[in-house]
Amino acid sequence: MIREKLINYTIWIPSVAVFFLGVTGINGQSSGPKKDTLHEKEIDEVVVVAYGKAKRTSYTGSVATISSDKINNRPVTNITKALEGQVPGIQTTSSSGQPGATSTIRIRGIGSISASSDPLYVVDGIPFDGNLNAISPNDIESISVLKDATASALYGSRGANGIIIITTKSGKKGEARVNFNISQGFSGRAVKDYQQVSTDQYFELYWEAMRNGYQSGKVSAQQAAQMATDNIASGAGLSINPYGAGYPKPVGTDGKLLPGAKALWNDDWRDILQRVASRNQVDLDISGGSEKSNYFFSLGYLDDKGMAIESGFKRYNTRLKLNSEVKKWLNVGVNLSYTNSIQQAPPSSDSKSSNIIQAARVIPSFYPYYERNPDGSYVLDAAGNRIYDFGKYRPTSALQNQNAAATLPLDKNENKEDNFSGKGFLDFTFLPELKFRSSFSVDLVNYNGHYYSNPLIGQGSETNGSVTKSNSRTLSYTTSNILTFDKKWGKHHFNVLGGQEFYKYDYQTISGSRTQFSLPYYYEPDGAALLGSFSGNSDKVSLLSFLGKVEYDFNNTYFLSFSGRADGSSRFSPDNRWGKFWSVGGSWKISNEELIKNLNIFNQLTLRASYGGQGNDKLLRPNGSPLYYAYQELYRFYNNLGEAGTVLEKAATANVKWETNLNLNVGLEFGILKNRIKGNIEYFKRQSQDLLFNMPVAPSLGISDFPANIGTIQNTGFEFSLFTTPVKKDDFQWDLDINLSTLSNKVTRLPKGSIVTGTKLLQEGGSVYDFYIPEWAGVDPGNGKPLWKTISQDANGNTIEGTTSEYAKATRTLQGSALPKVTGGVSTNIIYKNFDFSALLTFKIGGKILDTDYTSLLHNGSAGGRAWSVEMLNRWTPDNPYTDVPALSTTTNNWTSTSSRFLYSGTYARLKNVSLGYTLPADYFEKIGLKKFRIYIQAENLLTFYKHKGMDPEQALDGTTYYRYPAMRTITFGLQATL
Repeated sequence: MIREKLINYTIWIPSVAVFFLGVTGINGQSSGPKKDTLHEKEIDEVVVVAYGKAKRTSYTGSVATISSDKINNRPVTNITKALEGQVPGIQTTSSSGQPGATSTIRIRGIGSISASSDPLYVVDGIPFDGNLNAISPNDIESISVLKDATASALYGSRGANGIIIITTKSGKKGEARVNFNISQGFSGRAVKDYQQVSTDQYFELYWEAMRNGYQSGKVSAQQAAQMATDNIASGAGLSINPYGAGYPKPVGTDGKLLPGAKALWNDDWRDILQRVASRNQVDLDISGGSEKSNYFFSLGYLDDKGMAIESGFKRYNTRLKLNSEVKKWLNVGVNLSYTNSIQQAPPSSDSKSSNIIQAARVIPSFYPYYERNPDGSYVLDAAGNRIYDFGKYRPTSALQNQNAAATLPLDKNENKEDNFSGKGFLDFTFLPELKFRSSFSVDLVNYNGHYYSNPLIGQGSETNGSVTKSNSRTLSYTTSNILTFDKKWGKHHFNVLGGQEFYKYDYQTISGSRTQFSLPYYYEPDGAALLGSFSGNSDKVSLLSFLGKVEYDFNNTYFLSFSGRADGSSRFSPDNRWGKFWSVGGSWKISNEELIKNLNIFNQLTLRASYGGQGNDKLLRPNGSPLYYAYQELYRFYNNLGEAGTVLEKAATANVKWETNLNLNVGLEFGILKNRIKGNIEYFKRQSQDLLFNMPVAPSLGISDFPANIGTIQNTGFEFSLFTTPVKKDDFQWDLDINLSTLSNKVTRLPKGSIVTGTKLLQEGGSVYDFYIPEWAGVDPGNGKPLWKTISQDANGNTIEGTTSEYAKATRTLQGSALPKVTGGVSTNIIYKNFDFSALLTFKIGGKILDTDYTSLLHNGSAGGRAWSVEMLNRWTPDNPYTDVPALSTTTNNWTSTSSRFLYSGTYARLKNVSLGYTLPADYFEKIGLKKFRIYIQAENLLTFYKHKGMDPEQALDGTTYYRYPAMRTITFGLQATL
């Protein structure tokens, strides 16, 4: 290439769970409440913002900070999984529990349709392009979330969807400090899988399906019953008889198991394909400093096994951070990190038959995973070992000729990454008020994917083994030159910043596959004979930027800020290359006014507001991959009988331009009762216009779509944070915090009436994730057929509503949005003497989830041999006419086709983290120089409160399940020591 019926309900949460909600932090270094607590200091704390730091009370933008004690001790592999419920305005979705997987994060709604809505990640002041898995949570000092235009406009197009600033730890003045943290954990499913029928129930249900199927062919009821009895255990039925030779026809003509018939085995495939996994982590850091320099060095190791066999994630990481004042006028610093990671990731996020999560779910327990004799005993090989059963006799719906427990240990599903990140800076002080910083940052990611199917057993044996190997190299660097002027004249204070930045991104990839291995246990491509495919490409992107900011405050009471940035992006044509972005903000520290001071109520009262515009150039293809050449004509090459063929893939679109985000923020921050109660209320309105969108076109044009600027999206909502200290004594302190945010997402303008993409409808007045699917109308009580709603108009234009049992005739209608109405978290932290306890409860209210995983267990009998949900016990029969489960039959009725029947409420609450620790008194270890020793136990994803059992409610943003790896519950034990 050149280049449902929704089930509405009120979630019930036990009062005891509400009491113990959330992590406000575990301060392992304290043996009791601090007199100068974080809450007391938070009002005047210094927060990390764009290109510098600011005092929270004087800052005109919207920023939220997560301190290290809320991150370091969490048993999470990827830091994105530690953000949920910690900050209002962030929607965090961990749609995969695969170790090493990244959560999807949206700040203040969905800002785009066909362009990226991901926030910008900034590490130690420089935009970060590496894998977030490369950053150990133990290395993090704080995380700042910048949400409005004032906070993020200085990053221009790169910060259009909000910014997450990660600040790593630095050494501090004083003697060297050695910190050691080791933990051992165990992981399993956070929620139980869907409940299935037993073997006895399955055979009786499938007998009924076979009988009804035979009757549909105009066979008498008596004949149909006899045929079902004769064939249920044969190749015409389930192809297996778990009841043994004594019951060759285990189900009688009355549809009931014969008296005395008992299954000789019950092999739940989830027991062999899933496990209680281990999690081991060790972190060591050494830090210190003097008057003129400081250092921080860390080493880390993580081995996080997955609950699915042969899945897991290993990481080896190191970081070195040095800062030094080499001259009174010159400071230098360097920050180097390297991470090597290995992820074992068998397919677990699609509908492929090789998906290990789906395989564990859809094979019923009467199909054994080891070969069985008629009497139920195991078949043994010559060495006396059990023989895996690949089920060549099984129906295709029961994953014929597959046994992942046998093949996965011989296969390879491996992703290796090397992440190197290097940052360096020079700080020049020309005058006390005038400083200049020049910095350079480079991120290098080398990825190697290795996927191998063994030639001995399983589906790979059909091609005598296959292998696919790919390699990619991503190199990006950023240069930045920033000049700042900071001066105070009496009651007037000015801060001026100006600078230039350049960003370069270079990506290369290569991939090939082969089949036909001559020898087993050789998994490199050289061991295979037949070349299958070979491909490779490269991409480059550049961004040149100029930026500036002016901040002014009078008497530490009235604050104004102005910022601007111009970005030139290589993604657009020269005529549309430059985007200009800006912001203006102001705040009023009302608590400094004499009238408010005299009330003796508020310790802090600040009103702030901001408005500004940013751009977005990160256009994506329909499949989600980046489109780096938005304006150019692109071609794809094909092999045409040995001759090179060229096909147009994308038409030239020279007029495509920047997508623009306009952001309004109004907030009020307050503190009362000596800051024992503090809070923040904010309103935001975020409008995205000139949306980058892949406009679909007629296939006859030879292309599927083209990028264009269309429409407008608006996100509005409120954010609320409350921090309280209900109890504060010398040896006891209790903090209780809550945050929540509302969101209304609306498409306010489209160039055409509506656009249908899959199960979603995009139209004016709706959200970006509105379900547009047939409405389920129940089951016909007269015949047990499924019904869907139809809507039509008569000759006079009157609307006529009806039902149909033919899915193709059903009418699509709007069925609500996947986006939640409210998200948030509640947290508590208790310190009593040397004990510390904390917990975090996260929640989402509203939104819908289309559970397509569940439908695989709800076939009407046409997918014989596939597992059944217990819900099928409520199927229609003449004696049970009023139900929403149709009659069984081996003839398909399409009732599991997409409809509102399988839409479920997305409301849930999850006890995300609970921790209990004890810090031994320091005098126990004074003689050996140990400053702190803490032991702890903690749990991640401990409890989940939701209604639709079996489905993990933490799904993808678009609200559709896709056979994903479920979230994991992890219990860890650990100790921390400081020398």
